[in-house]
Amino acid sequence: MSEKYKVIDSMVPTFITITVIDWVDLFTRPVYCNILDESLNYCIK
Repeated sequence: MSEKYKVIDSMVPTFITITVIDWVDLFTRPVYCNILDESLNYCIK
């Protein structure tokens, strides 16, 4: 992973960009939505 994708200073906001192919399933199927939700909550912690 290159340096530009690492959080250097944890005291400033960090933005991510996610590319999803066939994104409709991600938000319409509860199992996928839960995985995304858990993953983002893990990153927040």
